Order: sequence, then C-alpha cells, then structure tokens
Amino acid sequence: MDELIDLFAEGDELVSNTAFEDMELAYDVANGATFDGVVFRSCVFDGVDWSGSTFHDVLFRGCRFIRCNMEGCWLNRCDFVDCSAPGLNLLKARLSSVSFASCDLSYANLSEGRIGPLAARDTRLTEAALQGAKLGQLRLDGCELTRLDVFKTPLSGVDVSRCTFAALIISGDYHELRGLTVNAEQALALSGLLGIQLADE
Repeated sequence: MDELIDLFAEGDELVSNTAFEDMELAYDVANGATFDGVVFRSCVFDGVDWSGSTFHDVLFRGCRFIRCNMEGCWLNRCDFVDCSAPGLNLLKARLSSVSFASCDLSYANLSEGRIGPLAARDTRLTEAALQGAKLGQLRLDGCELTRLDVFKTPLSGVDVSRCTFAALIISGDYHELRGLTVNAEQALALSGLLGIQLADE
C-alpha cells in the first residue's frame, strides 16, 4: 500500500501486472495514474480521487468504493464483481468493454460519459444518473433500474426487458424512449406515462 501511495504522489505513474488484497485507501489522490493488468481484491477505497486515471485489464472483486471520484477516467476491459459503489462519480468517463456483476451502483453518476460495450448483471442502478451520455452496445440482465435518470440520453437499441425498469426520469417529449426494447409489463407501465388508455376486453 505504501508503494502505491508513493506512486500516486509522483503523478502519472504506471501500475502494472500486480495484485492488491485487503488494502484500505482513504482520501488518497491517484494523480492520473495508469493501471494495467491489475487485480484489486477485497479492497476498501474511502474518498479516493481516481479522476483522470486509466484502467486497462483491471479486475475489482469484492471491493467497496465510498465517496470515490472517477470523473474523466477511461476504463477498458475492466470487470467489477460483487462490488459496492453507491454514489460513485463516473462523470464524463469512458467505459469500454466493462462488466458489472452483482454490484451496487445506486446513485452513481455516469452522466456525459461514453459507455459501451458494457454488460451489467444483477446490478443495482437505482436513482443513478445517466444524463447526456452516449451509449454503445449494452447488455442488461436482472438489473434494478428504478428512477434511473436518462434525461437527454437516447436509449435506442437498449433492451431492459430482463430488468426492473420503472419511474425513470426523461424529457417532456419522451424522445429518450425511441427504439427501447421493453417487456409487456413495462410497456403497460409506459403507456400510462404517455397518457395512453387501454381498452377493456
């Protein structure tokens, strides 16, 4: 841990081909470091500022992110497994070939980012912000998307039929919904949002 903190202090450093387990960092600043081929296992990051950092081929397993900032980061071929990261700030981040499995990203901020390809399974995104983002290929399975804020983020090509998807935040003309794939129950809920009444059989 001390070596990693020293690298942070130097700024723009490369951390590669290593693993960290049961490490705890609090209020450290990564200073735009690059992580390549790194595994973080059962680590706790409290108030860590990762902003502007780059992550290639990185695995986070069983980690906790508390009040962490990843604004402007580039995450490429990264996996998050069984991680807790409520409120994680990923504003203007680029996520490419990233996966989340059994993670908590409630209240996370992914606004204005470039996202995709991305896969999320059994992951909570309750009240997460996804405003003004550019979405690529997304695969969502068993995710909690209640009160997701997708204002000014087109959802064309996104399939939420295998997820809990309700009470979303969108613009007044609902243009974000064009091209979105939903299941029958979700379509019924959205018809009420659009002011459509279904005839009695």
